[in-house]
Amino acid sequence: MYKCLIIDDEVPARALISNHLSKLPDFEVVQSFGNAIEAFVFLQQNEIDLIFLDVQMPKMTGIELVKSLNKKPIIILTTAHRDYAVEGFELEVFDYLLKPFNYFELKKALMKFEKKQPDSASICLKSFTEYRFLQVNEILYLKADNNTTDFYLKDGTVVTSFNTLKNFEIELPNIFIRIHKSYIINMNFITK
Repeated sequence: MYKCLIIDDEVPARALISNHLSKLPDFEVVQSFGNAIEAFVFLQQNEIDLIFLDVQMPKMTGIELVKSLNKKPIIILTTAHRDYAVEGFELEVFDYLLKPFNYFELKKALMKFEKKQPDSASICLKSFTEYRFLQVNEILYLKADNNTTDFYLKDGTVVTSFNTLKNFEIELPNIFIRIHKSYIINMNFITK
């Protein structure tokens, strides 16, 4: 579960992001602030994984907040102004969502975020009888077999129904590489 913080001086914007995140079980909104100063105080005493940060706010801007943090969580800028993109990336923010953005644009940014978190990312698989969530660090390798893909785990195998290896290649984080037309392996388990 990723702990999220929303910082935006507009109530509707905070509500919209919170609503989008409520549809995603791996993301929890821990706190929401209307100004950067209160958020700064909160961040001095609390660990957060991800911040959704507006740029233009009274008293302290989002950019000023980023500059003031010694330990920076992952930051996604959420703003109506394109002008801040370059400055945001110079400050190494993770992503930049231009308002008004929709659920799918937010989800795309979060999928990128999850790909950067290989130890805690998960994948949803549909087998013939059920859906199953797997932590990616459980997966040793994948093998394509006709119209199915077999997931070989530390403690067994899961066979998925009608999903191609190419689809999983796109969905899995960078620790997975395709070594053959029928195999994708987890590089963390290579011994020789």
